[in-house]
Amino acid sequence: MASLNFSKPLYALAPLAGFTDLPFRSVVKKFGVDLTVSEMISSNALVHNSKKTHKMLEKSPLEDPYSIQIAGSDLEVIRHAVEIINEQEGVSVIDLNCGCPAPKVVNNLQGSSLLTDLPQMGRVIETIKKYSNKPYTSMKMRLGFNEKNHIEIAKIAEASGADYIAVHGRTRAGRYKAPVDYDAIREIKKAVDIPVIANGDIDSPEKVQWVLEYTGADGVMIGRAAVGKPWIFKQIKEGMSQPTSSLIKEVVLEHFDQMIEYYDKYGAIIFRKNLHSYSKAGYQGASIFRDRVNRIEDPKEMREVVEEFFSQKFFHEA
Repeated sequence: MASLNFSKPLYALAPLAGFTDLPFRSVVKKFGVDLTVSEMISSNALVHNSKKTHKMLEKSPLEDPYSIQIAGSDLEVIRHAVEIINEQEGVSVIDLNCGCPAPKVVNNLQGSSLLTDLPQMGRVIETIKKYSNKPYTSMKMRLGFNEKNHIEIAKIAEASGADYIAVHGRTRAGRYKAPVDYDAIREIKKAVDIPVIANGDIDSPEKVQWVLEYTGADGVMIGRAAVGKPWIFKQIKEGMSQPTSSLIKEVVLEHFDQMIEYYDKYGAIIFRKNLHSYSKAGYQGASIFRDRVNRIEDPKEMREVVEEFFSQKFFHEA
């Protein structure tokens, strides 16, 4: 179980519901991301032995360190969920979601709605810290629910035992559209003594450098920008130039094969949304291709169509 090294910037893959499953995380891991995080896992579903939820705990052997993110606010349920995660090998972090803006999550006092009850948020972090046998307890927060009260949130998280925090620089009201407030992330960094990871609209190596310098953060967490570009972490860490079409083809086919292995034939249908992202890299006929894969259900047929499409060169390589 690897420890986290904050002596240099830490690069993490953000948890994204519906995207950061095991097949995708293992693809991203090959491009040198430091920390991967599971999709958000409902503590209720975990405790009620949902098969699907238990499968979401699984990790690739490559993923080390690995963080499991849970959502919930009921202390008994949280404790029970932590005890289940304690039995999982190779997990370095249990992370509490205090950021998800989705109404079905918020309505159960989970995700970002915990920001409306900071004493309870603090008790949840304390409960994870007390019962977890993992090296780290962390939380992912937004800047507030409707209004910003980010410094108060961060200080309570620190006082409750969080070893580090990841900050999405928007309020819940800001969803994913409002501009990211990097000033607020900078203020949090000055206000607490634990490491702070910056998150929100970080989509290029240049932006990474700027965010780290401007906010003083100890790392960055990238979510949506990695979905069609899992190689972004290699670009950040090693200065890799734009990927070649042959690299993209190799990544897409490997990702596809992992999806089929993990989800069986249903993996082909789930993979459509990934193909939509991958096909935006500068290929001819991309919209026709997207229409086509939307109608294909058979994995063998889909793989042939995918291989053919991604065998073409980009405009700039021709």
